[in-house]
Amino acid sequence: MRAIVLPLIGVALAAGAALAERADREKEIVVGADRLTADDANRISTFEGNVVITQGTMRMTAARVTVKEDPERFKYYVANGAPVTFRQKRDKVDEWVEGFAERAEFDDRNDVLKLFSRAKVKSNQNEITGDFISYDMRRELAEVSGAPPGTTPPANTGRVKVIILPPKKTEGDKGEKAEKADKAAPALNLKPDAGSQ
Repeated sequence: MRAIVLPLIGVALAAGAALAERADREKEIVVGADRLTADDANRISTFEGNVVITQGTMRMTAARVTVKEDPERFKYYVANGAPVTFRQKRDKVDEWVEGFAERAEFDDRNDVLKLFSRAKVKSNQNEITGDFISYDMRRELAEVSGAPPGTTPPANTGRVKVIILPPKKTEGDKGEKAEKADKAAPALNLKPDAGSQ
């Protein structure tokens, strides 16, 4: 189960990590919002109202996004929305990853993404749902729980749910069709080699 769940979380949460469209990191970031407040003294920028952020194939929407930069120029992002959404194409495949949560936080110093409140990550028809999803991109460590750390999940609702569809069989797979074809084929009569007698 871990071998299936971790790649799905990694794909979905690491917008810009190894499995996301690699070319996206090289593209410009475009932010659209109704309002921007930039506090240069405290190194905080706040985008409010219909916030849309794009970078290559990545698209994120939120009601409010706050970006705080530390003295070493690392950034801490907090997005709030109803819900916060993101979508990004996976690298080298025609597949998209989508995510939803009431709040998302990303710490680019530590490469940790956290999704809070009704968090959901989807890739194709595979899906992970929990009230808290965290992904440490450096350590490739995922945590999904029914409540954020240090809190108690509500009764009967604090459950993690994972939906994994089996892979579709391709024509190259041995299945019923291949077995039927084998049964329908005529038997081979092997003749001994003339020199072996």
